[in-house]
Amino acid sequence: MTQKYTTECSHCPIVPHNSTDYPKNLIVPFRRSRTEGNMLTYKGYSGHIEVDTENGILFGRVLDIKDTITFQGKTVEEASQAFRDSVDDYLEFCEELGEKPDKPFSGKLPFRTTPDLHRKIFLAAAKAGKSINGWMEEVIKDAANRTFQN
Repeated sequence: MTQKYTTECSHCPIVPHNSTDYPKNLIVPFRRSRTEGNMLTYKGYSGHIEVDTENGILFGRVLDIKDTITFQGKTVEEASQAFRDSVDDYLEFCEELGEKPDKPFSGKLPFRTTPDLHRKIFLAAAKAGKSINGWMEEVIKDAANRTFQN
């Protein structure tokens, strides 16, 4: 009996969970979010690493700034060091030009919501003895930390 494989894209067959008949050249996609597990941070900058199997390298770029900062390496250690070196080079270059480097985040996060939720947030903050900003920072920080605890 021939096992039929379903695909999400033309080059990534997915084997059914109960199958033991795996082809030798099977590529099974590993599901994760775009940035989960592939993030680097340094001096307030975040970088995302990707794999280029054709050229045998890891490469990436710094996220969430207007300027383009890229890096690459043959190993995780090389790519990580290249990321840090690229951030340092960028900061030095901006200093030489007398310009302020682009910063990824200002610390200000505009938030729009419905009047009903606004009222609930106010009441929750008051119950916790905090300002709305203090309460929201705590709640959002806890949610963000849980996201990265895997």
